[in-house]
Order: sequence, then C-alpha cells, then structure tokens
Amino acid sequence: MQARHHHSHDELLRRPKDGVLRVGIAGPVGSGKTALIEALVPVLFERGRTPAVITNDIFTSEDAAHVRRTLDGILDADRIVGVETGACPHTAVRDDPTMNQAAADELLERHPDVDTLLFESGGDNLTLTFSPALVDLFLFVLDTAEGDKMPRKRGPGITECELLVINKVDIAQYVRCNLETMESDALKVREGRPVVLTNSLTGDGLDTIADFILAHEAAQEAAPA
Repeated sequence: MQARHHHSHDELLRRPKDGVLRVGIAGPVGSGKTALIEALVPVLFERGRTPAVITNDIFTSEDAAHVRRTLDGILDADRIVGVETGACPHTAVRDDPTMNQAAADELLERHPDVDTLLFESGGDNLTLTFSPALVDLFLFVLDTAEGDKMPRKRGPGITECELLVINKVDIAQYVRCNLETMESDALKVREGRPVVLTNSLTGDGLDTIADFILAHEAAQEAAPA
C-alpha cells in the first residue's frame, strides 16, 4: 500500500500518545500469527475494545486478505490494512518502521474510534523484534510443530517479547513435541516471564492473552510520567 501522508522519518518515529494501544505479533512462518489475530479480535470486542489490524507481507497482501475473509461480518474490511514491505520483515517493524507508522496514521484518520491496533509482522526468524517507536508491547508466537527444542534456541524474539505464545498445542502429540518440556524450557530461558499455551482454532488461551494485553496497558497508564 502507498501512504498518503508525507511525514519525515523522525516525525514517524515519535509515536503519538493518542490513547491507542499498539500490539505487535511476530514469529516464524507458519507459527499461526494470522490465526491468532483472527481469534483474538472477537475476544477484544467482547472486552469492549475497538480493534484494527495491520499485516505485513514482503510482496503481497495475502495475510490481510485472509483476515478480511475470516473476520467478514465481525471487523469491517477497511479496518484491516496490508503493508507490502518489499524487504526483510525486520526492516519494516524494527529497523525502519515508518511504512507501518504511515499505514497506522491513515487507518486511524479514517477510524478515530480504534483503540487497539494489532501489527502482524511478516514471518521471520527468532531474532525479530519490534521497534518501541511502533508498538507498546509485542508477542512472539512459536508452534509445537517446530519442535520442543525451539525455546532453547533463544533469540531476542523469544527472550525479549512481553508474552511468548506456544501455539497449536492440539497437534503436539502428533509431531513428537513434549509440551511440558517446551513450556518449562520457555519459562527457563525467559527467566519466569509469561508464557501462554494456545489453540487459536478452539480459542484456548485467548482470554489469557487479552487479559495480559489489557493489564499491560493499565500498568502503562498507571506508571508515573
């Protein structure tokens, strides 16, 4: 997509304090980021939130199209924006997030009632993190099909995210993944920071994620300036 705004790089990196909670969702290709967002949006609506979604793909807007189809009748298509980064996912959400910030500016200009903005990174490796100029917190998604060894590989995505999500718990038994080991190792490498087990198709763990996101926002608002 092409942004209409023509802000300078420095202006875009100064994220406005506009009352919008910005949440990044990252993880390897196929870990279930899109499915997680599609399952989380209705939960946020139930909590009285007004969400919108920005997805990132390198050369297409396929994830945005998928979210629109899945959430048809739940979230207006105009509140789902696909960004074609044309570069490594790290660049668009961490190294130079101005393209995503411009997309957010346009979306919020059209829909000023949005109070929760979900950014889905393009699928990438364990070193992907989000710029604090773009999001308030980020989730990193692993899935059991990648193997229970994944948390032990560490990487900034796993260790630095506010919440680590272990997704697709329903298939662990079929892919020789010891779920207890995977969770235990994740808590160990994260030094006790939160880990949640999810099944995006059944909704397991989604309330925990929503609780965590909203508690994080409440803590930020209560913190002294």
